[in-house]
Amino acid sequence: MLPVSILFVCLGNICRSPMAEGIFLKILTREGMLDRFVIDSAGLLDYHEGELADTRMRSHAIRRGYNLLHRSRPVVKSDFERFDWIICMDDQNIRGLKQLTSNPVHLSKIHLMTSFSVEMKASFVPDPYNGGDQGFEHVIDLLEDACEGLFKEVRDKR
Repeated sequence: MLPVSILFVCLGNICRSPMAEGIFLKILTREGMLDRFVIDSAGLLDYHEGELADTRMRSHAIRRGYNLLHRSRPVVKSDFERFDWIICMDDQNIRGLKQLTSNPVHLSKIHLMTSFSVEMKASFVPDPYNGGDQGFEHVIDLLEDACEGLFKEVRDKR
């Protein structure tokens, strides 16, 4: 069976999407399913290409047991072929991806992260970049919840 591939997308790939990647990888490790998935993250912009996640996000992540090692990269057109699921943090990310493709198969892969939320209710995952500690903690809370829901969704569709 081919691995399921998931790409998490945000604006710069230094806060939300690498955090979602880290959370999802930890879920897969916990469930013993790491070998059944390919997980990555990317940003719509290339401003931070090659950089580690924002130091504040990494600091908050470490306190919760996540080690974010991903280096920022921009979304490329081949991602639409490579990934089965493309998970965006907000509507702006979805609009940005839709500007890169009009292929109906590609478009069907694009989903909003919070549509997988289980317990928390939010219409999007806010960008914590210009905020304080509470914003980063809130984003991690939202992503932990939505990643659990996403895991159940993709696991059940295998």
